[in-house]
Amino acid sequence: MPGLSRGVLWPRASGKSYVSSIWGIEHMADFSLLNAMFPIETSNKKACNTIKKSKQYLDSEETRLRNLHPSLGPSNLFEDRVGNFRETIEMRVCRQARMAYVNALLKINNLLAVQTALDNARDVLRLSRKDEMGVCYMIVGLFLRLGRDQDCYDFIKWWEAKAPNFDWDDASLPYLDMKGEDAFEHYGGLNDLDGIRDTCVIPFTVAIVLIKIRLLFNLRDLQKVSIIRGKLPQELLDQVRDKCLCDAITRNPRRKEISEGKGLTRLIRDLKSSIHDFVTGVGEVNEDNPSFWAAMLNKAGFQLNAEECSVDISQMAPVHQYSYESWSETPGALEVIHMDKEDPSAFLDVER
Repeated sequence: MPGLSRGVLWPRASGKSYVSSIWGIEHMADFSLLNAMFPIETSNKKACNTIKKSKQYLDSEETRLRNLHPSLGPSNLFEDRVGNFRETIEMRVCRQARMAYVNALLKINNLLAVQTALDNARDVLRLSRKDEMGVCYMIVGLFLRLGRDQDCYDFIKWWEAKAPNFDWDDASLPYLDMKGEDAFEHYGGLNDLDGIRDTCVIPFTVAIVLIKIRLLFNLRDLQKVSIIRGKLPQELLDQVRDKCLCDAITRNPRRKEISEGKGLTRLIRDLKSSIHDFVTGVGEVNEDNPSFWAAMLNKAGFQLNAEECSVDISQMAPVHQYSYESWSETPGALEVIHMDKEDPSAFLDVER
């Protein structure tokens, strides 16, 4: 199966995923689609076999669970227990089986596998809202790999703003219902580094940093488009401009203002300030893995000092390892981190 080159899952030019919406949960059982759409190389046969076996195990666990509760009918158990699918050992085992399937899918780097993994991970949250398994930390990385930056930001804002006081036992309450949050904000109203230190949840914070870096890239592209204004027909200029916009801009209330190039210098300055504060905050609050950024940069092949070169991302907690693919598939993102760590004053220079 062909590998994934950098940037394939996050098409920087458009910020959109090219996966058809038909590849939803209703199609996840058809393993033959993977074989048909992507030729299997010998080196990946093991991963594909693991996917097939994990899906068979998931199907058997779901069948066993339904048979344990025949009074609920063939499918009602997975509807009537939505939100609280943790009442029995069998329910928990079923969720674990689905996550094993997700992990197997992610051994293969292509759009179909990542989209199917996201669909299944979100279904785990649908069944058990409280997320005792930490699935939400994996989901943010999958959103980013598919170019769904706005969905990722909305998802994080809900967990940060509403989850702490949410009634997990009341399945009638709206869940993950924050939409259209402003990804340009200095997240959560945190206007200084102390605020970031106090509330930093590493996987979420790292995802926010990447979203802001992608926004930074988009604004730089828009600045370049502004330079050629007047040299191209307006219709063609609009098409070029639209290609620069990721969905965190196209779904932003300020889309028109931003797409017309208004206030870009100020927005770039504010984004760089936010990125710098979050990068610094992650480095200072990540007590379990104090060398998180060094591990990311080391894996990407950056020249680091002797102490940082000894840090291997495989030594990081699994929840942090979820982040790496979305970064490696965003050309230039880790270069931004490297510049900020090496020379913060140069990075913060709005002209750079």
